[in-house]
Amino acid sequence: MLLSEGQMSDYKGAALMIVALPRAKALLADRGYDAGWFRAALTERGITPCIPSKVNRKVPIPQDAVLYRQRHRIENTFGKLKDWRRIHTRYDRCAHTFMSAICIAARFRRPFRTRL
Repeated sequence: MLLSEGQMSDYKGAALMIVALPRAKALLADRGYDAGWFRAALTERGITPCIPSKVNRKVPIPQDAVLYRQRHRIENTFGKLKDWRRIHTRYDRCAHTFMSAICIAARFRRPFRTRL
């Protein structure tokens, strides 16, 4: 996991996390991560980027819409983590204390139900 500054853009955060990405088939991300160098770095590592194109991109890059629909699970997880007031308002000054609170909250959140 990578904890970055609250004011850091997704674009800059992607540069920090590219070397720490685990092996995966695909990466789901929002429009903030739409950059040519980031897509190239993912493809180089064998990861298929599933990132919608920014609105101002002249030639939109197609994405897997079925796979991107699964991104709601990621958003739901962040929503459940923010139910914890300590995380939502970031009371902790130290990054390691804040990361510990995130890990505890993630451990005690209810798991998703999967449909078979």
